[in-house]
Amino acid sequence: MMEHEGNNKVNGMEIEKGKRESGSRKGVELTMRVLALILTMTAAIILGVAKQTKVVSLKVIPTLPPLDVSTTAKASYLSAFVYNISVNAIACGYTAISIVILMMSKGRRSKGLLMAILIGDLVMVALLFSGTGASGGIGLMGKQGNKHVMWKKVCGVFDKFCNQVAVSVAITLLASIVFMVIVVLDAMKLP
Repeated sequence: MMEHEGNNKVNGMEIEKGKRESGSRKGVELTMRVLALILTMTAAIILGVAKQTKVVSLKVIPTLPPLDVSTTAKASYLSAFVYNISVNAIACGYTAISIVILMMSKGRRSKGLLMAILIGDLVMVALLFSGTGASGGIGLMGKQGNKHVMWKKVCGVFDKFCNQVAVSVAITLLASIVFMVIVVLDAMKLP
């Protein structure tokens, strides 16, 4: 009889320990999702408001003086930047919805719900990495130019704009990594 009570206590302790580990894992997942929400929102806003206007001297004819032209660099002028803004906005919205779903479902998460969230998180990883690649490629072109196609460096002129793009791309990359961690946490929950 005494031996039976001892087993229950051990089993009770093991059950309690499992609940604590599960609760801490949920806390980590919630923290990671909130971080992803903040990062994607920040990246979208920074790139969305990135704009700089400068007066640039253009020499049309070598014998005439240069013309001063007001030129604006804006994220909406390049499709890669629009794509990155859109991807971050989608990931931000998805993250907000997933946080609400996970908080409402509490401990009653079905295998189907877990699988749907895992697939959604994987899609966000792919979208965010593709947005990072697209914006990073165009940003690099703006910074270094390309002498083969005679594209000039524009970051020498639009330095503030280029810095905003670089910060947004870095934040998007960080958000991608956070989503990768979330995917690992999702996969650990599956039986």
